[in-house]
Amino acid sequence: MLYLYLDESGDLGFDFVNKKPSKYFVVTILAVKGSETNRRLINGVKKTLKRKLNPKNKRKRIVEELKGTKTTIEIKDYFYKQISDLDFAVYSIVLNKRRVYQSLVKQKSRVYNFIARQVLDQIPYGNAEQKVELTIDKSKSKPEIVEFNQYIYRELESKIDPAVPLNIYHVNSIENCALQAVDLFSYAVFEKHERRKKEWYDIIKGKIRYDSIYLPDK
Repeated sequence: MLYLYLDESGDLGFDFVNKKPSKYFVVTILAVKGSETNRRLINGVKKTLKRKLNPKNKRKRIVEELKGTKTTIEIKDYFYKQISDLDFAVYSIVLNKRRVYQSLVKQKSRVYNFIARQVLDQIPYGNAEQKVELTIDKSKSKPEIVEFNQYIYRELESKIDPAVPLNIYHVNSIENCALQAVDLFSYAVFEKHERRKKEWYDIIKGKIRYDSIYLPDK
């Protein structure tokens, strides 16, 4: 069983004149091998939430999820120590938004899908013998979900054994602890490129298998 969790950091705004969008857009996949590993990773998120963000003596306001932008480096480090021995890997592609074709600036869904596929291309699928599950933080409209799923199914047909089912789920991150984990990892890559901050990245870098800037040809 191969579990894939996909999340992004940054934004897909392209108006660098009148607004202040991020310079980079990062799509990250957390790849987890095996049901037991997946269970332990999820428990690592739950334990961090319970012990560090919602301790019994400080439950005036319950924190429902871990977020890369809001979680302190101390809590991130605590979380990582709970799961560092597990068999998982992180894959990221970083889009330099200033290099995107002007004709695609208004086609954000198409850009997102393309970058997501670029990351999925980096995953080794040879060990996926039973099933591949791809879970994405639910942020798309119904037509966009259909378009994304069709595109990804089509692109992965040649990479996954036809006998191995591929399931794609779009889920709210509050309801899925593993999506919270990939949010933390994606933010580490984003901070490294966007702000040149590497403290969190350096803690998890042993699990990062792919981190590449995508530069569209002009």
